[in-house]
Amino acid sequence: MNDWPYPLWIAHRGAGRLAPENTLAAFRVGAGYGYRAFECDVKLSADGVPFLLHDDTLDRTTPERGIAGERSWHELSRLDAGGWQGRPFAGEPLPSLDAIAAYVRRNGFALNIEIKPTTGLERATGEAVGQACLRLWQGEAPPPLLSSFQPEALAGAKATAPGLRRALLLETLWPGWFERAQALGCVAVVTDYALMDAALIAQLHGAGLRALCYTVNDPPEARRLLALGIDGLITDAVNRFAPAPGALFD
Repeated sequence: MNDWPYPLWIAHRGAGRLAPENTLAAFRVGAGYGYRAFECDVKLSADGVPFLLHDDTLDRTTPERGIAGERSWHELSRLDAGGWQGRPFAGEPLPSLDAIAAYVRRNGFALNIEIKPTTGLERATGEAVGQACLRLWQGEAPPPLLSSFQPEALAGAKATAPGLRRALLLETLWPGWFERAQALGCVAVVTDYALMDAALIAQLHGAGLRALCYTVNDPPEARRLLALGIDGLITDAVNRFAPAPGALFD
């Protein structure tokens, strides 16, 4: 099995649903619950700045409308990405990858970056994220884990940052996924938790790959996966799961 420096429990988009996703406020909330590893989504502004946002559009998490990747970072950095989740978070900005990197490095946290390209920019986004991570981490441990549902994004990251660990994200076990993960030099596969079973974990571990799941929010599912030997659990329920070896549950 490959070297694996990441904690078992990973806070989804910073703090799950307890704070506005993919913001520094969310990371701080997640850290307040004891989490030391975080997942976030990264895409590119129109002028090539990597920043955190899940959706292609701004509609759900800001007062604005339209494709986020069509706006400059100057425009995006001025938007309110927190008010949609309540007045205490009003004015919370969209963070750049640079800002998140500074926060996690300063605190010694681990980061799983999901490369979430604007449609049509898969390769370019992977390349840019890879380059940015090399600049931001400069060999510091633990380096980020780069994951994506888009194989072309992972290929871009591999081209510019071959030494960073990569993981293929899967919503379904589509034909050829295993061979594609190997061809991309992935060290892990991250699936919807409902897909993961003993046979799949055995297949991945047998090939030297780590097995992770998203988004695990229910204690019975977490216990099932832990008993199977899962390597990573991405959760929204940061207030329900204790992020420590053995995983205590509310």
